Parts: sequence; C-alpha cells; structure tokens
Amino acid sequence: MTENAYLVGLRLTGKKVVVVGGGTVAQRRLPLLISAGADVHVIARAASPAVEALGTQTPGITLALRDYRDGDLKGAWYAIAATDEPAVNAAIVDEAERRRIFCVRADIARDGTAVTPASFDYDGLAVGVLAGGEHRRSAAIRSAIREAFQQGLVTAEANAGALRGSVALVGGGPGDPELITVRGRRLLARADVVVADRLAPPELLAELGAHVEVIDAAKIPYGRAMAQEAINKVLIDRAREGRFVVRLKGGDPFVFARGYEEVLACAEAGIPVTIVPGVTSAIAVPAMAGVPVTHRAVNHEFVVVSGHLAPDHPESLVNWNALAQLSGTLVLLMAVERIELFAEVLIKGGRPAQTPVLVVQHGTTAAERIVRTTLGEVPERIRADGIKPPAIIVIGSVAAFAA
Repeated sequence: MTENAYLVGLRLTGKKVVVVGGGTVAQRRLPLLISAGADVHVIARAASPAVEALGTQTPGITLALRDYRDGDLKGAWYAIAATDEPAVNAAIVDEAERRRIFCVRADIARDGTAVTPASFDYDGLAVGVLAGGEHRRSAAIRSAIREAFQQGLVTAEANAGALRGSVALVGGGPGDPELITVRGRRLLARADVVVADRLAPPELLAELGAHVEVIDAAKIPYGRAMAQEAINKVLIDRAREGRFVVRLKGGDPFVFARGYEEVLACAEAGIPVTIVPGVTSAIAVPAMAGVPVTHRAVNHEFVVVSGHLAPDHPESLVNWNALAQLSGTLVLLMAVERIELFAEVLIKGGRPAQTPVLVVQHGTTAAERIVRTTLGEVPERIRADGIKPPAIIVIGSVAAFAA
C-alpha cells in the first residue's frame, strides 16, 4: 500500500521493463527508464506521436501496437500499467502479483505494488518524493526542493572539492535573473569568488552568501587598455588560491563578450575551466518583446552583428554592403552610439528605408523600454527618446510583429 511505501532505488540496466499504454504517462516515464539502461517493452493499442517516435527511433525500446495480453509480463523485473482502461490496468497488476513483479498502476496508485516518486537529478543526486499517492503534492514538494538546490538554499557538497582551484565561465542571460540556466545558477550558488560584468543580472549577486567575494569587473584598475588582462589575472590568482571562481557575464559568454580570451588565459595558466552557455540577448530580448528573429515564410536567415566599430573603421570585419543585400533579420548589438552610420550604410547598400526596426533598451528587465520605427527614422527616434546602451536593435520584417 502506498501509505507504507518503502523507498528504494532500482538498478534496471539490461533488465526487462514492461510499460502498457502509449499516452502521456508512458511519454514521461520512457526517457527515465532508457537513461537507467532498462530493456523497455511498450505495449499499446495506440501510441501518441511522442511515444511512437521514442519506440521506433530510440535504442532500448521495443514498441508493440496491440492490446495487452496475459503473459506479456513474463521475464520482466518491473511493470507500469498506464492504459486508460481500469479493467486492463487491474489485469496487469494481477499478472504482476502472480509473477512477483513490482507494478505501478498509474490511474489508481494505491492498487499497485510500487509508486513512482516525483523525482529530479541534481549534481549527482537522485531526489524523489512520495506523498501517499497525492501526485500533485509530491510534484510541488519536488519542485520546491529542486528550486532550493538551484538557489543555493540547500547545497550538495559531495563534489565541492573538485571545484576548488577552478573557474566557471557562466552566461547570466539577458537581464532577467530567472533566465540564467539551471547549471549556471547551481555553480553560482557554490562560488567562493564571483567576478561579474556590469551586464550580469544584479539580482543574482544579491542572492550570494556573505562569505562570497564579489568583484565588479568594470571597476578593476589598470585602465581600459589593460582591463581584460587584469580580469584574466584576477581569475587565475583567485583560482590558484584554491578557491572556486565564477566569471559571471551577461548574455552568452561567447557572443561578443571576450569569454574565449578568458578561457585561453586560464588554460595557459593551467587552471581548469567549466563553460556554461547563457541565453543570448540577441535572441531573447526581441523574443520577450514579442518579436521572433525568424518566422516561417518571412525570412530564412538572421545575422547578429557587433556595432562597436564604425563601418569605415580599418579594423572592422563586417561587410556592411553584403548585410544590406540580405532580406532577413539583422540584430545589432552595441550599436546605439553609431546608429546613424549603420542606418546610412544599410540604406545606401540597398536596404529599404521603410524596413521595420525594433529597439529594446534594458531588455527583459523592469527598466525595459521599446521603440518601434523604421530604418530611415531609427537614428532620430533613438536620440529623441533618449535610448542609451545596453540596447538591442532588430532590423527586418519581423520587427513589425507585435505580441
């Protein structure tokens, strides 16, 4: 009975598991069974598209589209009765009882001999919650525990020693603290030192413990010309002290962020580096403003362009004439200060002046401001509205879309 369930972890590698039913329950359970290495046999009168795809394309799963028959559990170690017919589920449980096979009954949990916990994996731990068959309650508690791990309220210290003396390069996302990746938040919660960019979500820093040394990379001395070298030195020095250093950057650390320079510097110094990609503002900020960078039958390409150099600058690597000839979406980063030059070269190269433009300042945050205009008028609108960096500029037909 579920009221007295005995918690246990099953090692199912190479062992036969029978799942009867091809609906949402099977869809949720199959990936976990496959990841456990089980030999999974699915029997279903009809299968959902997701279950059918798993059954026909995933090694380790055998799919039989037919009714359940007594004897289907022969040789099984574990079974799940997940049909939409109570009588069939009861028959599966009966066969499992005769064969001494533990069986989950999805529709009436108390009538099975096993109960599936609400579970998640975290940093080498498998965490499961049972609530006497109250699935919503167990799922809610599971989610609360997982969030506590992610926020650092609960820590799993088993691998803490492995992180000491290393650096994690973490993309913090476009600004909203909830848009950092799960892995990024987990590593941030375990940091001894955090070296943060000015575009890194400040709310994430507020969650850190008092013992964490927070270094504002924008305030590291030696002047602008030496800033990157000084940042590299701080990362290496703190790691050599045996501390776990998180380099927290806005967006994605490899999208116009000099993250790879920091990886190379650490590698040359013999410091291990963990790379955690982030949600890039080039895609996320327009999306949160209701604008997709691509849309079927509208465009087949989008290009992300750095605007930190003028089009005629001798060190510029951008072919602005080629960009002007494209019909797809252009996403300009760091382009507010030189928008007059970029608009002029694009129009001169053939991009229509009436091309829709979206400008988003402080995207995904409470301070977000949005301007909708055209390529011909965007310089004037940006100046008139007082738009300042950081801002994303989207040029193309999709910029006219509204959520």
